[in-house]
Amino acid sequence: MDTSRLTDAQLAEYHEAGFVIPDYRLSESTLADIRAAHSRFIERYPAFTDYCPALIPLDPCFLEFARDETILNMVGQVLGNNFALWNSSFFAKPAQVGTRTPWHQDGEYWAMRPLATCTVWMAIDDATPENGCLRFIPGSHKGKRVRKHRINNAPGLALNQELTQDEFEESEGVDLVLEAGQMSLHDVYLVHGSEPNRSDHPRRGMTLRFMPTSSYYDREIERRQNASSPYPSLNEQELRNFQRVPLYLMRGTDLCGRNRYAGSFSEENDFRRDDET
Repeated sequence: MDTSRLTDAQLAEYHEAGFVIPDYRLSESTLADIRAAHSRFIERYPAFTDYCPALIPLDPCFLEFARDETILNMVGQVLGNNFALWNSSFFAKPAQVGTRTPWHQDGEYWAMRPLATCTVWMAIDDATPENGCLRFIPGSHKGKRVRKHRINNAPGLALNQELTQDEFEESEGVDLVLEAGQMSLHDVYLVHGSEPNRSDHPRRGMTLRFMPTSSYYDREIERRQNASSPYPSLNEQELRNFQRVPLYLMRGTDLCGRNRYAGSFSEENDFRRDDET
């Protein structure tokens, strides 16, 4: 079986359901490397033990896991030949940690216009209903609109914005059960969430987020979003890095003509930093 690309049926499933689980899996050695890198990361930044929304600005070593050619091939099938990596996050959910991710759409938070992202969610541990696996509402991406969210600052939530109850039907949710090394790809408009981890087993997941270069990553939107998201445990330079995510051109060229990239996947020495424009 060729696992280096999505099959025609899998690609059709992605467009119909808003997500797909490909046949490709991370190797045991890659899983071990990610776990070790994450352990080093939270030792240095314990505030992110449960959830870190942006890994690469604080530790560029995580960029290496985005250089997987098979993952890039699959993302290219979804987004086309011109796309960039704009974010990598880690959702750790340690054992017996009661953090819940409310039902939401990723597009409510993100700064590219027009909204367009394929998220690769990689299971670093087995993800099950018992330890708080993702739940998706199939087909909820159709219509390509951001639904109405409300602010919820209750304790025990990984995010503070959630969909209002009249915007989705929770009974339609399906569990994204994955073995360690498996992954899913999902659309920016897909409705999803997850329950707390009440089990004795961690549920670590790492994301890679890719956008087509026909979209523009708007730094003014990013600045407004970060204005209310202080991280007092970071020093001044770390906070600046954390709040200004780098873009990495992974395939093709910049189609919108406005994005600037911290680096290129294909040309290691091609650096065009945002602050040089």
